[in-house]
Amino acid sequence: MAAMRARHKIRAPRRGLSHAKTDDFDSIWDVLSVSLNEINTKNASSLSFEELYRHAYKIVLMMRGDELYEKVKQLEQSWLQSNVQKLITESISVSLLRTQNSTDAQDQSSERREAGEKFLAALKDAWEDHQLCMGMVTDVMMYMDRMVTASHTKPSIYVTCMALFRDNILQSSARPDSGLTVGDMLKSTILFMISLERSGHMVERPLIRHCIQMLEGLYETPTEEESSKLYLTMFEPAFLEASKEFYEAEGQRLLQIGDATEFCRIATQRVSEEQERCRYTLAIGTEPKVLDLLDDQLIRNNIEEVVNLEGTGVRHMLDHDQQEGLQNVYLLNSRVDKKKQALTKVVNKRIVEMGKEINNSSIVLPQAQTTAPSTEKDGKGEKTTDKGKDKAKPQNQQTVSAIRWVDDILALKTKFDGVWEKAFASDQGLQGSIGASFSEFINMNSRSSEYLSLFFDENLKKGIKGKTENEVDALLDNGITMLRYIKDKDLFETYYKKHLSRRLLMKRSASMDAERQMISKMKMEVGNQFTQRIEAMFKDMTVSEDLTTNYKKHVSLNGDPEQKPVDLEISVLTSTMWPIEVMSQTRSGTVVLPCILPKEVETLKSSFERFYLDKHSGRKLSWQASMGTADIRATFVRANGKSQRYELNVSTFAMAILLLFNDIPDGEALTYDAIKERSRIPDHDLIRNLQSLAVAPKTRILLKDPMSKDVKPTDKFTFNRDFYSPFVKVRIGVVSGSANKVENQDQRKDTEKKMNDERGASIEAAVVRIMKQRKTLPHAQLMTETLSQLAVRFVPDVNMIKRRIESLIDREYLERVGEDPPTYGYVA
Repeated sequence: MAAMRARHKIRAPRRGLSHAKTDDFDSIWDVLSVSLNEINTKNASSLSFEELYRHAYKIVLMMRGDELYEKVKQLEQSWLQSNVQKLITESISVSLLRTQNSTDAQDQSSERREAGEKFLAALKDAWEDHQLCMGMVTDVMMYMDRMVTASHTKPSIYVTCMALFRDNILQSSARPDSGLTVGDMLKSTILFMISLERSGHMVERPLIRHCIQMLEGLYETPTEEESSKLYLTMFEPAFLEASKEFYEAEGQRLLQIGDATEFCRIATQRVSEEQERCRYTLAIGTEPKVLDLLDDQLIRNNIEEVVNLEGTGVRHMLDHDQQEGLQNVYLLNSRVDKKKQALTKVVNKRIVEMGKEINNSSIVLPQAQTTAPSTEKDGKGEKTTDKGKDKAKPQNQQTVSAIRWVDDILALKTKFDGVWEKAFASDQGLQGSIGASFSEFINMNSRSSEYLSLFFDENLKKGIKGKTENEVDALLDNGITMLRYIKDKDLFETYYKKHLSRRLLMKRSASMDAERQMISKMKMEVGNQFTQRIEAMFKDMTVSEDLTTNYKKHVSLNGDPEQKPVDLEISVLTSTMWPIEVMSQTRSGTVVLPCILPKEVETLKSSFERFYLDKHSGRKLSWQASMGTADIRATFVRANGKSQRYELNVSTFAMAILLLFNDIPDGEALTYDAIKERSRIPDHDLIRNLQSLAVAPKTRILLKDPMSKDVKPTDKFTFNRDFYSPFVKVRIGVVSGSANKVENQDQRKDTEKKMNDERGASIEAAVVRIMKQRKTLPHAQLMTETLSQLAVRFVPDVNMIKRRIESLIDREYLERVGEDPPTYGYVA
């Protein structure tokens, strides 16, 4: 078996052949040259490659390998010059020569395309034939290659023959009188084909690809370094230069159209086209280069003008919810600027503009704040006696406007959240800039903290009725998002506590779970310190429930069984935790004397005080009649002798007013001054309660003489025995005060004054904390650290900080320890 296998191998001639005669070389070469020509003419089917290999082997053994190398080189060069070059030259038409300098896709495009395709096809065929033939020649000359190239002084015969194609075909003259080479024609023809394709024409991509592969397979140097590929040295620079000119002109053309959406669509399409062209027609290494060039010439140079185009730019896209257009702008801007400044600038500007429009629409005339009770206000009485109107709107126009302001901002936020998520790919940088824009216009409204608190107040009273847990959670989250943007969070806390106190004491919260959920969300957003007092208010209410239960047990065990029972539900509030106006005993700087309550209530009040102080000695109770309510049973005797009973739910002040009429004969009247003298109710509260009892049509328990919307000191009031309501239980609400309204100018000034006082204390506390820890600090650093600590709650005025530092120095908490730079020291 071994002998049989040996017969199939090419056996090397014996070394003795090296002593062959010289004329053997010529005879052997004659055989080889004829055979090589047969290979070049693709007529090699009858050749014996084993025999040809032996001939080449013999010549090498004759020590004439170098001579054989040169003979093969000359033969192939002669073949290329006499045969291949002629075929290529003949494929170059006159039209191709005439228009080779033009890259205009419309200039004789059809004729030139046909001529170009014919030329490229001829060159492709010549190259593929040359590769095939040289592969076969290399196989024949394998031993020669091994011996001749061993010294590394010459490249392989294959590399040499490839270089021959470069020198004798690509670098040959296209026509004797043209001054152009075949390589020049190849370059200009491919660029023309690419230009056609960019203009929307179909081209023979495979044909172009084969020619590009030829350029990638040819090198400028025999060592074949990667950087010396003809593709990189001859074609790619020209392609990039043509692309630069094309995209520069393309940018100007698209700008002249004046349609940002179309610009972005075409630019995005161009990016995809170039990626595809480099991957399937040209070379993958060209892709980043041409895309960088496209980014510079088409996008970077024009993007700012595109996003600001009047009527079609980003503003127009935002206003008309053109998500696809915005996405294209985002993607294009991202390609040339990681910060996307052009897009960000326009988006931010539009957000602030739309926010200012919302701010302006929230400004209403102050007349609604001071208008006397009207049918709308009387609607409170209607609402309390008609369950179908529980969802009546807030009764003050400015309050409605305030809540609408929040709703409009939340709607705007939802809109831009959608844009950010869908069009801007949830970009974190854009999210921050969008948030900053919202914060900017929200804080332009000096009443933003108050409006947001009113929004929560309205929704937590009745806005969440009928909503699912998820809907309530989403509503609260939206409000918390707005709170995040508000800088003066301490001012929001002040208003929120004020409105919360009314909800808790008047039992107007729709859901205590929702109230506690709100506190939990605020704590997560702004910290535990922010919610401490609010949580203490809830704790007071819980403790008060237990206290009420224990007191009722106490009365049932120790009370007078002969005495008519009066139920008492008490709320004991910690004075330092509740809003000042709730706990205040003064109004407009004057001390307010306690209200004179009916003797039954006074007895109950004294009983509870004894019960409470026995358990908590040293404490003082201050009764707040303005915050209470009462349920009383009233009997109305008609003129025909029949009677009708109703259960009236009224304020504590209204109870005190109504019970005064038990002490006078039927039909007699009490004047305004008499009611005021007997009850000692402050004018502000007395007028509001009398309006509810005698002016509101559906809750007119008293008759007013003369009848008018305003209550005057000379007015007289009598018990209305003909009062009628379709319901047995009638709730008589007090004509709205300022608790659930936007503050007027005077109230606003009072709030700002109190806020400044509180902020001054906060600033001093922060300065002392910092100095106690650091001992000494330069003025600039102390200011920076103070601003940093207080930024969570509010943005303090720099001058206020300076004044507070001076005050601390005067009171010897701090001292000056240096002048250059100014430095302070802590006084222990």
